[in-house]
Amino acid sequence: MLYVFLSICCSVIVSILLKLAKRYQIDIFQAITWNYSIAIVLTWIFLKPQLHNLHASPIYTYTALGILLPLLFVILALSIKYNGIVRTDVAERLSLFIPIVAAFLLFGEQLSTIKIIGISIGIAAILCSIPWKIKQSPNKKTATNAWLYLFVVFIGMGIIDVLLKKVSQFKGMSFTSSLFMVYVIAFVLSLVLLAYRFGAKKSKFSWPHIVFGWILGIANFGNILFYLKAHQSLAKSPSTVFSAMNIGVIALGAVVGLVVFKEKLSIVNKLGIGLAIIAIVVISYANIF
Repeated sequence: MLYVFLSICCSVIVSILLKLAKRYQIDIFQAITWNYSIAIVLTWIFLKPQLHNLHASPIYTYTALGILLPLLFVILALSIKYNGIVRTDVAERLSLFIPIVAAFLLFGEQLSTIKIIGISIGIAAILCSIPWKIKQSPNKKTATNAWLYLFVVFIGMGIIDVLLKKVSQFKGMSFTSSLFMVYVIAFVLSLVLLAYRFGAKKSKFSWPHIVFGWILGIANFGNILFYLKAHQSLAKSPSTVFSAMNIGVIALGAVVGLVVFKEKLSIVNKLGIGLAIIAIVVISYANIF
């Protein structure tokens, strides 16, 4: 379970860094771009991808992920900015319901009563966790529509999970090699857009942004590396890893958000966090039995 704990810590560190980005006036898009550069290097060193049979690889799926990953990173940062770490972590973790529904519709998995109950609890958790009224933002329009960032995080992360599932089913290349390719595409596309922003003088090259991006990339890669190692060490109990990871991130994220950043949650929001944990436990139980 050590790997699960380390993965949880890295995931929450990513949220903390995105929360701190505004405080230290970090260009979040520039940081996200350089994040993928270090992720590529670390993947090559630690996961040793084997780049063969590229002509037969699902390049369209890779490209979709390469576009969605940096885009969702930006949305994630905006959601943390306007909604806080706690609510954003809940929305991100509850996105697991989208691949679960896709498993029934696209991958032929059987729908059980327990899973229906789990999904229903999850929907209730989402509704309770959404900050329908946000007072801390001076921009009324942004405050009113802040919940949209949570919605996009929920939908976007769910779609990414489904695409990763499709990639994992591709037998012509290992999952780590596919992950390397996705990182490369995400970095190249982000770099092209960043070059445009430099040309249009919307961004300015600065080492602090790059260093911040590298730190973000190390935490992001650590999350994935330890998550994969947890599944390897607990190969016979994947649901244990899955449930512990999701519950742990929500719990630790809540502690950090409430204690460190003094985020304010209503009683309904706190109820939503509790329901989210219950939903994950129920669905994990359904996967075991």
